[in-house]
Amino acid sequence: MDDALNKLGGYLTGKLGPKLVRFEVALGELTVEVKRDRIRDVITFLRDDERCRFGCLIDICGVDYPEREERFDVVYHLLSPWQNQRIRVRITASAETPVPSLVEIFPAANWFEREAFDLYGILFDGHPDLRRILTDYGFQGHPLRKDFPLTGFVELRYDDELKRVVYEPVKLMQEFRNFDFLSPWEAMDTAIPGDEKAGLAPDRKGDT
Repeated sequence: MDDALNKLGGYLTGKLGPKLVRFEVALGELTVEVKRDRIRDVITFLRDDERCRFGCLIDICGVDYPEREERFDVVYHLLSPWQNQRIRVRITASAETPVPSLVEIFPAANWFEREAFDLYGILFDGHPDLRRILTDYGFQGHPLRKDFPLTGFVELRYDDELKRVVYEPVKLMQEFRNFDFLSPWEAMDTAIPGDEKAGLAPDRKGDT
């Protein structure tokens, strides 16, 4: 399998030239990294070329590396039922840099790109309807970014007096704490009620 994927990677290198940054085969999967502004050309080639025929767009997802200048990876997964092969295509983008939309090439990209926008804030240039798809329309931020707070920014509840859902700032009922759960005993700094009885049991050694 790896030999076939390496051959495909070499074939793509020759055909795509400078559009392809590099490729690698790991764990039985081929990943190609391409230039962001050429993603439409590359995806179209992978779909139409007789050697490739990656006619099924399986998924588009994001990965966040906040320490990088271009913090996002945008990852495309394609399948070729004709060649019985899969390929992963990857580009990078910043929070302000739009990524070319693939909706005109694969209509299935519509909801995938909306999901990446909703959860990561990745912008897709040319998307016909780029709006949230999983979170509420009034949601603040993008919950899969690594700098998004675990508690979120607001919470919602149904107000029985107002007879509607209301949004309120998050209120923590107790101070945030860190626990070390490597051992069930290391998290306890205080005695558990009843521990004192352990030292009061009579020594029954030798009883008949």
